[in-house]
Amino acid sequence: MIIEDRWLLPEGIEEVLPPAARRLERLRRDLLDLYDSWGYELVIPPFIEFLESLLTGTGNDLDLQTFKLTDQLSGRMMGVRADMTPQVARIDAHRLRHDGPTRFCYLGSVLRTRSDSLAGSRSPLQVGAELYGHVGYESDLEVLLLMLETLHRAGIVDVYLDLGHVAVFRSLVRQAGLDREREGMLFEALQRKALPEIREWLTAYALSQIMRDRFLALVELNGGGEVLEAAKQLLGADDEVQQALNTLEQLTAAIQRRIPKLPIHIDLAELRGYRYHTGVVFAAYTPGQGQAVAQGGRYDEIGQVFGRSRPATGFSADLRILLSLSAAGDDTSPKAIYAPRTDDSALDALVRALRSRGERVIYALPASDPQPEALGCDRILVMQGNNWVVAPLDVSPLKKT
Repeated sequence: MIIEDRWLLPEGIEEVLPPAARRLERLRRDLLDLYDSWGYELVIPPFIEFLESLLTGTGNDLDLQTFKLTDQLSGRMMGVRADMTPQVARIDAHRLRHDGPTRFCYLGSVLRTRSDSLAGSRSPLQVGAELYGHVGYESDLEVLLLMLETLHRAGIVDVYLDLGHVAVFRSLVRQAGLDREREGMLFEALQRKALPEIREWLTAYALSQIMRDRFLALVELNGGGEVLEAAKQLLGADDEVQQALNTLEQLTAAIQRRIPKLPIHIDLAELRGYRYHTGVVFAAYTPGQGQAVAQGGRYDEIGQVFGRSRPATGFSADLRILLSLSAAGDDTSPKAIYAPRTDDSALDALVRALRSRGERVIYALPASDPQPEALGCDRILVMQGNNWVVAPLDVSPLKKT
């Protein structure tokens, strides 16, 4: 590498510079305060763990996304976290072990071997919340509403919600007696809604006409609330399917009561995180953004490998993406007050008082400072009589020179 290239960062690795870093930190604090007001306790998992903790159970899908290295102390393999959800599950199952519902939130950097999208980040600043210990649509509703409030606090106002339920497809797979390989091929085709390919697979599997019709119906079962009524007729009377549809119906009605104008799209072929989630899945989208800006769902089996399987639901998002889509705030730093460098204790006391009130005060540095305006100052501390006072910069001697 030539010297001129040493400043380059790896592809998909970003840094945040002023004044965007100020906005990012302000949003971070606001969201953590929001989660606290809902009763979610902050946890700060380690950036690196033993590999088996990060990749056990439902975390196995993260294997290809995880950077791996050898611990020089123990000789065991370690991984840099690519997702914080398995870590929070470990904390709930093994470290805290509460009997009732527990609520956690988190915010921290994760690192991935590859990005989820073209030109995407490999180092998201992941923010999210998890609710453990409750079975029922009510906990899914709480987490989903908190996700939507997160987007609102971030200034993302034009949002629509996508809802699905992985148990519908799983039940049809079980009824059809498909093995894991055939299930995987059909799953991939469904995600692309590749109808000719799906028909080809179903014919090759020699399924009954009833089962072929049900799988094909999944491709078309997307739209508004009417989809659920149609699905009840088209997908059979299997208890697991009907229960999943009833859950989506309850959830949709509860969301609409609280946020009547929120567009809700139901897609029974949307199997986001299929090998990870066990129930309701949801994602929030905004126009002009091809990827979901926040997503989550239910994953009831995640704590089993840590010795304590508890129902769980949660969501996550990338704080940097939320900030980039925000319609609120500006990228300008707050104006500051310029203070001359002296040994006057009265001046120092006034500077401390101003800073305690939230003012930004910048001391002069002899023979090295640019003009106060270049430092973002619009006021200056000047001596009037025997007292230091804050004055507009345009009346100061510095402005006139």
